[in-house]
Amino acid sequence: MKHLIPLAVITLCGFSTIPAFAQRCPSPEAYHAPQPILSKEPLVIVSQDGRAHTFSVEMALTPGQIETGLMARRSLPADGGMLFDLGLPPQRSRFWMCNTVLPLDMVFIKPDGTIDSVAKNAVPFSLDAVASQGPVRATLELPAGTAARLGIRAGDTVRQRIFGNAG
Repeated sequence: MKHLIPLAVITLCGFSTIPAFAQRCPSPEAYHAPQPILSKEPLVIVSQDGRAHTFSVEMALTPGQIETGLMARRSLPADGGMLFDLGLPPQRSRFWMCNTVLPLDMVFIKPDGTIDSVAKNAVPFSLDAVASQGPVRATLELPAGTAARLGIRAGDTVRQRIFGNAG
């Protein structure tokens, strides 16, 4: 799958400074095995009307975990996802769907936990970049359709320990 292309670095099928359009996604037969389930932590998205939606998300914290992400995964719980902590300073986040079997919603989150932007229904295997609108601290991947079903949108708040607002 993946992912993260902080600004000039493409993280997905590997770290690289080669532009996304110059890379090729291996054929489905070339999948590596999905990474083991990562440690999970609670995450709550609070909509602007006060509704709270609780998730248990895997935490992608290391470069290797971020690079592999949800590649080759064939299922994701409705209340699950993966949170990619890009660290500080905030940066524009760009992901792609190379080797990603599942369609996903991508939620781009500012350092204070405010949602910057939401990309809905990212297409499996696509090499098209899916990017945040501005600099962010993290990217959250959820099963496709979750953002529409729950009304998740820019301006909502994500509560999670990395944003210092869990509790």
